Amino acid sequence: MKAIVIRQTGGPEVMAVTEVPMPEPKPGEVLVRVRGSGVNFIDIYLREGRYKADLPFINGQEGAGVVAEVGRGVTEFKPGDPVAWSSVLGSYAEYAVVPAEALVKVPKDLDLRVAAAVMLQGMTAHYLAHSTYKLNVGDTALVHAAAGGVGLLLTQMAAQAGTRVIATVSTAEKEKLAREAGATHVIRYTEEDFEAETRRLTGGQGVDVVYDSVGKTTFEKSLRCLRRRGTLVLYGGSSGAVPPFDLVELSKLGSLFVTRPRLHDYVATRDELMWRAGEVLDAVQGGRLKVRMEHSYPLAEAAQAHRDLEARKTTGKLLLEIGE
Repeated sequence: MKAIVIRQTGGPEVMAVTEVPMPEPKPGEVLVRVRGSGVNFIDIYLREGRYKADLPFINGQEGAGVVAEVGRGVTEFKPGDPVAWSSVLGSYAEYAVVPAEALVKVPKDLDLRVAAAVMLQGMTAHYLAHSTYKLNVGDTALVHAAAGGVGLLLTQMAAQAGTRVIATVSTAEKEKLAREAGATHVIRYTEEDFEAETRRLTGGQGVDVVYDSVGKTTFEKSLRCLRRRGTLVLYGGSSGAVPPFDLVELSKLGSLFVTRPRLHDYVATRDELMWRAGEVLDAVQGGRLKVRMEHSYPLAEAAQAHRDLEARKTTGKLLLEIGE
């Protein structure tokens, strides 16, 4: 089968289509014929070596497809079932072996490509809005990169929860998308200082929560956008890692909270995975959650997908379309 195998870490050029043997499911595992694989920043971090993985490895942590074969002891799934997963390496390939405990069934009639595009980012937005900081009616949230994959989903969830959303974007096109997703106010950070504008929009009080996936270039200003005892949720670092930080600054700025969550810890049990994935996929199927996925690539162009994502040239979700 064809797969993107990374034999050494580095830039996008280390990714190329390679012929590898067809994997076989071990006990408790499922072999899936992949229809689509989401492209995410964590894939870039793994490719670069910022996040460690044993070499060589097949990149990609999110996908959807059809069950081809089940390993011994698997009873929840059977050949032909449409399934999806996230946080399991190996989705940049025509076939992937996935632990049964990491799989969820895809609702009938939901496009598998859409399922592949929403699993990781959809569940990320879900834990951010429902668990890390539970959004409520009357809250005000600042959402950075609001026209990105997670940003658009998070903005929709926040607006549906009755939260006032202040979104940051870079262009007029992205501003339009953020407003369509439910943002009350949109700041083009390329033209305005988002800290000053956020303070103005909140009457100097600051926001209840900042959702920051950018990191290095936004971290300190994000802290200054918070109200007293506000929460900064740093869930990514597209601009680079945040430098070492003296925690005493949190007290000086109003006894603030900072957390650096990851999806793995919010789907730590089978029940939690089923709850989050179920709510996300049902919302997509029911039209309550819109997935923007206008950027798709064949498997052979995975390197270009990474370049486009790193350059922040895209909006919404990037997807590798792999099988029929």
